[in-house]
Amino acid sequence: AGGIRRKASPGTFRRIPDLAALADFLPFQVEIGCGTSWEAGIPALHRLHEIYRVTTREDGAPGAHGFILRPQDDPLLTEFLAAPEEKAEECVEMYRACFQARPTPALTALKELHEAGYLTGPVITNNFDVLAARAGLRECFVRRYDQMIPDVEWGQEARALLVVGLHADRRQVAARARQRGMQVIHCDPEGFHNDGIFHPYPLEGPQDGDLVCNAPAGVALPALAQHLLEKAAA
Repeated sequence: AGGIRRKASPGTFRRIPDLAALADFLPFQVEIGCGTSWEAGIPALHRLHEIYRVTTREDGAPGAHGFILRPQDDPLLTEFLAAPEEKAEECVEMYRACFQARPTPALTALKELHEAGYLTGPVITNNFDVLAARAGLRECFVRRYDQMIPDVEWGQEARALLVVGLHADRRQVAARARQRGMQVIHCDPEGFHNDGIFHPYPLEGPQDGDLVCNAPAGVALPALAQHLLEKAAA
């Protein structure tokens, strides 16, 4: 409905070493992208692009890849006809990974923070693996391509939005949070490893006044839970 998304330009933001700054903006709400799913062993969305030949990317090779838009350039039907069993096996790869995945330390930490009253509202998610729900958290699913700006259920008195592992899609959620006067904090390593090589993947979303923590969710969220729970017990 909206066409191919346009790349955003980041604003003036501040980098922080960890998520301890959230202690000044409680309770907070969280939006998760594929980072938490990737930590659970679920391939990133580009894997589906490879399988269904949405782009020219193959074998997880990083870098810029064009969309396949012309029928004569699309090898998908040929692959199904030439090797149907192999292609069918490839097509269930993502679904198998979702069924076999289990909640990660990052999601367990979010559950602890919710039980302690620091995390409010449903987990805003772009993921279809239902991992947050399996960790015992309520989800608000926003990957709806028939709506440019999907409805979001905001938590009561939420003062901050923590955006975890989300690079480009659904930036409108953070934009709405800013309009509500909420502090937006991003948690993302801004890169990924492929064959032992780290490839930078800068965030597009951070805007003026946002905070950015360059740590993986599996490190930053358990550390945040420990910090806040120990602070409350002191």
